[in-house]
Amino acid sequence: MPSLYPLTFNPVFKERVWGGRTLETLYQKKLPPQVPIGESWEISDRPGDESVITNGPLAGKNLHWLMENHGGEILGSAKPAAGNRFPLLCKILDARDKLSLQVHPPASQAAALGGEPKTEMWHITDATPDAELYVGLQPSVTRAEFEKKIQSGEVAGCFHRIPVRSGDTMFLPSGRVHAIGAGLVIFEIQQNSDTTYRVFDWNRVGLDGKPRELHVPQSLASIDFNDFAPALVDNSVSTAGQFQVRPLVRHPLFNVDRFRALSAETILFRQPRLRIVAVLEKEVVVTSGPVSVKLQPGQFCLLPAGLPEVALANETGSSFLLVEPGE
Repeated sequence: MPSLYPLTFNPVFKERVWGGRTLETLYQKKLPPQVPIGESWEISDRPGDESVITNGPLAGKNLHWLMENHGGEILGSAKPAAGNRFPLLCKILDARDKLSLQVHPPASQAAALGGEPKTEMWHITDATPDAELYVGLQPSVTRAEFEKKIQSGEVAGCFHRIPVRSGDTMFLPSGRVHAIGAGLVIFEIQQNSDTTYRVFDWNRVGLDGKPRELHVPQSLASIDFNDFAPALVDNSVSTAGQFQVRPLVRHPLFNVDRFRALSAETILFRQPRLRIVAVLEKEVVVTSGPVSVKLQPGQFCLLPAGLPEVALANETGSSFLLVEPGE
């Protein structure tokens, strides 16, 4: 069996009624022609949507094959998801229109509802001047009022709305009701789950010309009705050597930091640990042993825990997300 190395994957593109073509122009993704692409699944171990390796001797194998054959070397001390799946799902979203008002079930309710819990974070990389998020509830909104507004078609008024710009981050624990507004490109890091309950979908039709399914009973069972007006993640940064470092998420499921190089500089990781690098700006070169991978903005790289040493070479102004799963 070949030794592991920094791994890159083919994205899995998802056609969405609210999507567009921005990933083609912003990140040079080779999108299928003439369809609205809303999601690019960059690292995925979902059944039927397993990411396929693009580089090195394992090219053509998929992420679930890796988990089955090299799970210990990939994960180290990190825990797999159910079914011995990779624990995280990493995406880039292109929202040209608003997404549905929705919620993901919390762990305490997911099994009873027939779904999976889903906690996630959004890091915004591109935003129109009027872009906004719908996250959590307006102060003092009650469940009874929320249900009444669903029936009247006015439930959007119950949502807390936040103007956002590139560089902003929002953390979304399962149970937090939310929607992405129009005009946003977002890097999304989430636990390996794909359960979404729609509360309201703006009275629009789907790609098949029919109204999209709503899941009102499941949504009401999942929403945290004490989650009022959540704030964006704090923007404060610290300086470590020639890098600005901004902690974005600290959670049992995953940790995420944003790094920005103040000059041409290399970071060396010697502690064995599963990591994912997601490039935001300029080029980052990832090297482990004889293998080097040049990453451009919009590209992700999985660093198996079994690698003895990994170097990340940055040019001035390079920035990336560093993702580590919980243990």
